[in-house]
Amino acid sequence: MSTSGSPVDQNRGTVDATGLHVAVLVARFHAEITDRLLAGALEAFREHGAADDDITVLRVPGAWELPQTAARAVESGNFDAIVTLGCVIRGETPHFDFVCQEATLGLGEVARGSDIPVVFGVLTTDDIAQASARAREGRDNKGYEAAMAALEMVGVYRALEVE
Repeated sequence: MSTSGSPVDQNRGTVDATGLHVAVLVARFHAEITDRLLAGALEAFREHGAADDDITVLRVPGAWELPQTAARAVESGNFDAIVTLGCVIRGETPHFDFVCQEATLGLGEVARGSDIPVVFGVLTTDDIAQASARAREGRDNKGYEAAMAALEMVGVYRALEVE
């Protein structure tokens, strides 16, 4: 698995989660993977100053349900950023393609229509080994990476605000 080009290391310690209210939406399907992605995201937020009370974790059945939940979370007005975490592993039927496409397109639509960052942290892998490699502890955890992207994007959005 390549992590070359990832901004995680260069952004460590340069972003601040203090006082931010974030939602982490986590698919329960493939929980052995998504729980580890969640652990990575929580580590990133806490490492950068987020208080546990400012992090809302919402569990949904699977990746399919992430876009509709993200839309509701945006509409609530309660969050400064949203991170979505899920895992879809290719099987023997086209179900993989349908779920991946709708999760991707749906979250993209929510993100484009939102005034806050909505970050895509859904793994789409060929097998469990690939998913496990992306959910291990440390810098290669894609949940950590998604949380870091959310923190960076909060800064970008704030820089773009018009007074």
